[in-house]
Amino acid sequence: MNRRGTRVLRLDALARVEGEAALHLHVRDGSVIATRLRIYEPPRFFEALLTGRGHAEPPDITSRICGICPVAYQMSACRAIEDACGVTVDGPLADLRRLLYCGEWIESHALHIHLLHAPDFFGLSDVVELARDHRAAVERGLRIKQTGNAIVEQLGGRPVHPVNVRIGGFYRTPAPEELRSLADRLRRAQEDALETVRWVGAFEFPDAVCDHALFALRAPGRYAIDSGTPTVMDPVPREIPLSAFEEHVKEEQVPHSTALTASLDGRRFLTGPLARYAINGRWLHPVAADAARDAGLGDPATGAVCDNPFRSVVVRAVEIVHAVAEALRIIDGYERPHLPAVEVPPREGTGVGATEAPRGLLYHRYALTGEGTLTGARIVPPTAQNQTAIEEDVRRAVQARLDRGGPPADDDELTRLCERIVRNHDPCISCAAHFLDVTLDRA
Repeated sequence: MNRRGTRVLRLDALARVEGEAALHLHVRDGSVIATRLRIYEPPRFFEALLTGRGHAEPPDITSRICGICPVAYQMSACRAIEDACGVTVDGPLADLRRLLYCGEWIESHALHIHLLHAPDFFGLSDVVELARDHRAAVERGLRIKQTGNAIVEQLGGRPVHPVNVRIGGFYRTPAPEELRSLADRLRRAQEDALETVRWVGAFEFPDAVCDHALFALRAPGRYAIDSGTPTVMDPVPREIPLSAFEEHVKEEQVPHSTALTASLDGRRFLTGPLARYAINGRWLHPVAADAARDAGLGDPATGAVCDNPFRSVVVRAVEIVHAVAEALRIIDGYERPHLPAVEVPPREGTGVGATEAPRGLLYHRYALTGEGTLTGARIVPPTAQNQTAIEEDVRRAVQARLDRGGPPADDDELTRLCERIVRNHDPCISCAAHFLDVTLDRA
């Protein structure tokens, strides 16, 4: 308590998220008057680092932005470079890229659900405590993650920062028998994934409503993962040409953060699992759609929307089921392509690419010279897009707790609540910077 009667709460680091940041929450006379997600992790200047590089280099360089979702950066980079060069990758090579992406979704979602997010629903501090009473669930999550890692390692050469991806395809493609060895693991993972949906579907969820605009790729006929058209649901779907992405998604620098903050047509928005489910749910694999209905997410075939951010953990579990089923489908129909990659000769121009990282839509833009030298780069990660939605969710949750009455909320209770809200969105702070130290000022 300082001399002006302001109460200051400090939490040096937010546990169980990727990266570092702080949250400043200001309360006056029982009202939350401001929330600021202060990302203090140093920016890494990847866009500047890419300038002057050759057009084949972005997939390898950008994958280093994140150790949890490097495939997302590689795939978005490949699509943008190929767009600039007028090349389309399709057929078995495109299927292999989607399979690789499924591997990343499986391992990333399993990590978040079991090691980072689930302890919140039991009032526990970490996965070690969770394993004492829910050992089978934690072991199941680790098995699922290992299966996703195995896919990434098989296709990417190693499970973190894959080295087998290149523009136009891969340096080497697997023989059919190499992928068949993954099928048995995936079938076991499918049972584990379905059990995970049943497990998280039985959690107790606080009441909350997400009324942010939702933003995700849309690919009619299939659940968007590695391609699609940016689509806004507010409240009905509206497509935006990928070439016009930067006309609608505007970033600005705020003084309290090293990360840019984005708005969509002038308002806050949310990308990620809740957005994907609302925009693409009708194209879930049937086994995943059944799991979603059984878990209380409504009927995705009729355009059901999950508007409770606390239930995002259930949507992630459903997406694991879908990714496993999709991986099995691709492996079952796989025929090795004649060449591991198509040629991507450089040409002068600008290209854009977007894919669905586990945390949401990831956009890349590159400008090239005729010799293939990059003259400009732009990367818009999901967490930067979600920052204002996270801040608003924190504000609403804390205000609701303050309005509830009863014993006053103490600092520890409000800190736990803030952390939990942030983890709903599984932010990747390093991506955004390029969390949680909480400071609560209360008069």
